[in-house]
Amino acid sequence: MDGQFTGQQYEPVKTGDWFLTILISAIPLVGLIMLFVWGFGSGTNQNKANWAKATLLWYLVGIVLFVIFLVVFGALIFSGLSHTEFESI
Repeated sequence: MDGQFTGQQYEPVKTGDWFLTILISAIPLVGLIMLFVWGFGSGTNQNKANWAKATLLWYLVGIVLFVIFLVVFGALIFSGLSHTEFESI
């Protein structure tokens, strides 16, 4: 076999299938669940499984960056508020 993979799991994903895949993955919560199903379920095309895993990794990167953003700016805002003195009238 000249390094070629055979079978349904290794065939290129058709344009229509990608269209539906991306549409489903854009639905909140359903898309996240489907990314896990496609990424780690058996019987999924290898191309789609790799795409789903990469998309989940991007979600994780986004969440980590968001948490860092919240911690840094939350600390800045909190420290600014704690040093503010209010005048009594």
